[in-house]
Amino acid sequence: VQLVESGGGLVEPGGSMRLSCVVQGSFFSTTIDNMAWYRQAPGKQRELVASITREKNIHLEDSVKGRFTISRDNAKLTVVLQMNSLKPEDTAAYYCNAGPQFGTAGPYWGPGTQVTVSS
Repeated sequence: VQLVESGGGLVEPGGSMRLSCVVQGSFFSTTIDNMAWYRQAPGKQRELVASITREKNIHLEDSVKGRFTISRDNAKLTVVLQMNSLKPEDTAAYYCNAGPQFGTAGPYWGPGTQVTVSS
């Protein structure tokens, strides 16, 4: 299983950005029952941002509720994180994650994509 992320870059505060993640490889559908986005800022631990199951059960961390949305296309094996009203504190490396269980980080990670919110 390989996760390929796209999106990221520099955006001004208040702006929007879209991150996409495509799953590649051979696997059972349950292998990626849960897909999520994590982020890690310099000097901080990696933290969950949002997650979504195949059945479209969604979890959003309080810090991003009302600003970020997560969606998933099971047929295209993609998950998208739409980020609006971005703040400087959203600056981090964002990682796509996949695994079999909702609420738990799975074993598969993308290489990460940098999001920088700055004027």
